[in-house]
Amino acid sequence: ANDLSNLEALRAGLREVGYVEGQNIAIEARWAEGRSERLPQLAAELVRLPVDILCTAGSLASGAAKQATTTIPIVFANVAFPDQSGLVASYPRPGGNLTGVAFIGPEYGKRLELLREAHPRLSRVALIYNPDNPGSVLALKETQRWATPLGVRLEPHKFRGPHDFEQVLAAIAGKRPDALMTTADPLIASYSTPIVDFVAKHRLLSMYPGREFVDAGGLMFYGGSVPEMYRRAAVYVDRILKGSKPSDLPVEQPTKFDMVINLKTAKAFGLTIPQSLLLRADEIIQ
Repeated sequence: ANDLSNLEALRAGLREVGYVEGQNIAIEARWAEGRSERLPQLAAELVRLPVDILCTAGSLASGAAKQATTTIPIVFANVAFPDQSGLVASYPRPGGNLTGVAFIGPEYGKRLELLREAHPRLSRVALIYNPDNPGSVLALKETQRWATPLGVRLEPHKFRGPHDFEQVLAAIAGKRPDALMTTADPLIASYSTPIVDFVAKHRLLSMYPGREFVDAGGLMFYGGSVPEMYRRAAVYVDRILKGSKPSDLPVEQPTKFDMVINLKTAKAFGLTIPQSLLLRADEIIQ
């Protein structure tokens, strides 16, 4: 459902710049369904079609597309630190055949600050990340960088797939942290419901990088507006189709950030969310 809403946001963005599917543009969509090992095959399939532009969602899909072609332009969205993961040379001058919209950092610290505001005595936070996703590893490092000055101890937990899911949850339960966070990662997102159920069972505070977690009953989401990122990706598509080179189009950061609070979950936990947080929320789930 999340992938479909992202595709709809891209379609909406394309319509805004004059492209209508079935009239002057054709879209070929491929889904890995949380199975990152399928990405190279899907990227190769699209390259063989061929397509004029590849649009990719997240660091893993963008890396697979980069491996599949050095000539077809690639526009990414929802990617973390593409300069550090080697997708682009720099933000102002990406070089190569990739550019797009990326998360570059401040939201990681903001998530911790918002958790601290909800629970002033916050001291230990468990973080689930995927060590096989470069974007997830970089998000862990960035969160750690913000945690130290805030006086928060971050406890990272590696999650690689179905075989170690229960083990990861047992390790977190054993350490009894104050709160749980996850990095943005397709594998982790595909487990949003069981993660949220675990958090509810252990009555932990939680802050997530994806809207799907809060819809499943998670407490808080804060991050760059993902639909807005896909609408901005459409502007890159338009510029490239009109002759611009990806190497000359600077990487953008999100300009719109969303905060969603699930008040229903807070009440079930017996947690009082400060008015200062509620007033700043873009949406409150009652």
